[in-house]
Amino acid sequence: MPIDFAALLARARALAGGRRRAVLGITGCPGAGKSSLAQALVRALDADGPPWAAHVPMDGFHLADAELERLGRRDRKGAPDTFDAAGYAALLRRLREETHGDVVYAPGFARVWEQPIAGAVPVPPDVRLVVTEGNYLLLDTGAWARVRAQLDEVWFCELDEPERLRRLIARHEEFGKGHEEAVAWALGSDRRNAELVATTRERADLVVRDVDVGRPKDPGSLQGDAGPDGVGADGGR
Repeated sequence: MPIDFAALLARARALAGGRRRAVLGITGCPGAGKSSLAQALVRALDADGPPWAAHVPMDGFHLADAELERLGRRDRKGAPDTFDAAGYAALLRRLREETHGDVVYAPGFARVWEQPIAGAVPVPPDVRLVVTEGNYLLLDTGAWARVRAQLDEVWFCELDEPERLRRLIARHEEFGKGHEEAVAWALGSDRRNAELVATTRERADLVVRDVDVGRPKDPGSLQGDAGPDGVGADGGR
């Protein structure tokens, strides 16, 4: 059965009905609409009163380019071993457990620089639902295997392949790649990553097929909601 945005919103709201903070994961292949859905959910949930939902992206755990160069992985940026997966899992555990006291700060990802930015996404103690999104939430190898246990549900975003590639190439171009480079990246590193992510689909609690969330033009460029200096949305992976 097709699922519309209203149904997803109700399901997300229900997750936060318990005593403790809930964490919803949204995964899928690069370009499938994970960030758009996560941001739309948080905007809608926070629209009618004090904010109680927060968007915390996985892309803040990209390793910095200098470290990727040292490791010899710069040309594979976006692959599972180019992230601090253990750090991401530890943050999710902290978000679930530290619901009283101080603000928890998560890293974001600046698309304009293609770099992670520490302390860019605040999660106040009154947040009841954290929406986190990224490619590898259901990967069961290495430190990634620790992630799923910290998530109450995981939704898998799915999109027809031609449209996914079109959006992915356009996004690469928007943030500085020439057309040929954007196509090469989408059909090279991104495709290999997408093939891996696709193998995790069956582990999801829900498969979401191209739900219309309005897709407003992203006002920023660092994951989390947009802020100053281009700190605000999807990291392009």
